[in-house]
Amino acid sequence: MQATLTAASLLRNVSSDLPVSHADRDVARPADGVTGAVDSSALLQGQKAVAISHNGSVYRLQATKLGKLILTK
Repeated sequence: MQATLTAASLLRNVSSDLPVSHADRDVARPADGVTGAVDSSALLQGQKAVAISHNGSVYRLQATKLGKLILTK
């Protein structure tokens, strides 16, 4: 079974209003304005692969046996 995710559903739980610990303040932030990160386990939810809908196209995010992620269109 594959789950289809949208950007809105992924980012719904990400908030820039969350408290930041001292350790997190020292972590480099991406320059593109991204303030939150979604853990891969939250995306995959125990599955090997999920479908992600983005701008009218469907992408497949897959976890490999070595723990890498592959995103294909």
